[in-house]
Amino acid sequence: MPRPDEQFVHLHVHTEFSMLDGAARLPDLFAEAARQHMPALAMTDHGNLFGALEFYREAQKHGVKPILGCELYVTPRSRFDREELLMPSGGPHGGKKINNASFHLTLLAENLTGYQNLLEIVSRAHLEGFYYRPRADFELLYRHREGLIALSGCLKGQVSYLLTRGERERAYATADLFRNIFGPGRYFFELQANGLEEQRVANRELLSLSREMKIPVVA
Repeated sequence: MPRPDEQFVHLHVHTEFSMLDGAARLPDLFAEAARQHMPALAMTDHGNLFGALEFYREAQKHGVKPILGCELYVTPRSRFDREELLMPSGGPHGGKKINNASFHLTLLAENLTGYQNLLEIVSRAHLEGFYYRPRADFELLYRHREGLIALSGCLKGQVSYLLTRGERERAYATADLFRNIFGPGRYFFELQANGLEEQRVANRELLSLSREMKIPVVA
């Protein structure tokens, strides 16, 4: 069995409840986590908490601590906005496509209050912010921030998106905004190892920004 300092916990996991984006069935996930002596496992499905109850029950069966979370879609504007979010697609068939109407942000519930706030955010994202996908905004995050820990997300997270396009000043300002929303020690830069060249650029820039801003990183 690994020593405590060798144990790894996956904090960004898409299950079968992430439509068209996850294929990992919960019993298989927890069986493998238990086999590898992982003490905990997070569920961060895209924009929903549909699998939360089944995830919790499966975790109990395998003796693995469940971390309930969600990879949110966050609009940099208001969740109520519907106009001026589309642009011409430019393809041979014309039409329009969605243009930066939302970025990704990973949220993890630290306690019951955090889980209740996560339920509120996700519900309002569906009921008030749905535009192609369920969207939260900064106002909603700030109002329901208690008990939540935030990770900067994947390549479609706003900070990584800006860094991979050379917009370092805007990335700094965005990271500072998230840190102010969630508080010191509750916002982390998220590093991933997925073999993509763009991800390697993002990881390098995130590590540099981490040193500059004193924002910790998680893998």
